[in-house]
Amino acid sequence: MSDWGPVFVAVVLFILLTPGLLIQIPGRQRLVEFGNFQTSGVSILVHSILYFALICIFLLAVGVHVYVGS
Repeated sequence: MSDWGPVFVAVVLFILLTPGLLIQIPGRQRLVEFGNFQTSGVSILVHSILYFALICIFLLAVGVHVYVGS
């Protein structure tokens, strides 16, 4: 059996935390902007730090495991 938990968590977090796709922190005019499809260097840094923190929490602290196969 293969453990697909880390792959699933990484893909979902990457989709949710892509700057400018769903949410952008900090935005260009406001602190939080939704769906503006624009990004900046600061927002890339903030989203990278959030991604790293959340992936560490889900994979190391919680230990998400999804087993697929026989």
